[in-house]
Amino acid sequence: MCGIVGLFLKDKALEPQLGAMLTEMLITMTDRGPDSAGIAIYGADAGGLAKMTIQSDSPDADFAGLAEELGETLGTPVTLAANDTHALLTLPAEKVEEARAALAARPGRIRVMSDGEVIEIYKEVGLPRDVADRFHLSSMSGTHGIGHTRMATESAVTTEGAHPFSTGPDQCLVHNGSLSNHNNLRRKLRHEGVRIESENDTEVGAAYLTWKMQQGATLGEALEASLTDLDGFFTFVVGTKDGFGVVRDPIACKPAVMAETDQYVAFGSEYRALVNLPGIEAARVWEPEPATVYFWSH
Repeated sequence: MCGIVGLFLKDKALEPQLGAMLTEMLITMTDRGPDSAGIAIYGADAGGLAKMTIQSDSPDADFAGLAEELGETLGTPVTLAANDTHALLTLPAEKVEEARAALAARPGRIRVMSDGEVIEIYKEVGLPRDVADRFHLSSMSGTHGIGHTRMATESAVTTEGAHPFSTGPDQCLVHNGSLSNHNNLRRKLRHEGVRIESENDTEVGAAYLTWKMQQGATLGEALEASLTDLDGFFTFVVGTKDGFGVVRDPIACKPAVMAETDQYVAFGSEYRALVNLPGIEAARVWEPEPATVYFWSH
């Protein structure tokens, strides 16, 4: 049992409040997932540069001088903004893969949470309120975002096992459920060159969608294909640079509710995650249909 929230803003006037609204939604789902929590924010671009969110269990040691070190290795300026155990690197987009290799080769353990033009992911072990406070999530702005509270069933309670998972630029996934064919699919996707770094079944789901889109599928087509290729039960909420999508497996045993107004589209595992959103009393509220893809984009 886990909790999922998502918010896609149509009204630009609400963008400064995105983090605050998502944080409140996430905290209401605490009893569905007290082990760890995370959030993906799609904010402003970095002026033509790429964003890379990284994490370390020893941030003081690992982040000290890292921007300068990477800058020398890559031959280009790199900036670093630390945020508790995470930091946001900005660098030229064509240097992202080289930066990943440099981070993997250096002493210490720095994990890459996400990369892209606009995405930032922050996730850690702990109660949703504590995680949100650590990263000052309520002060973040953006166009859309998704969040997750985890009750671990498939792998250990670690930062690596927390959601969201990102396996492609500006892509991420949160999941409630369990995939039964993730081991075979993980081997196949790794053979295809898709990066998978944990043993979590959700990361396999994210990597599957990335793989399908690398083959030319749209997100909607990838989500449609997941209904055939992924075994198990699942509710997925997927973030991309332009929007977010929702799909439930054909049985749809995991709870889900959506609401739409002229200002936003919102998703929650339960309606109580949505009750404090502005204008919710006038929203169109519905339960997503099984085996049906929903998607909104800017």
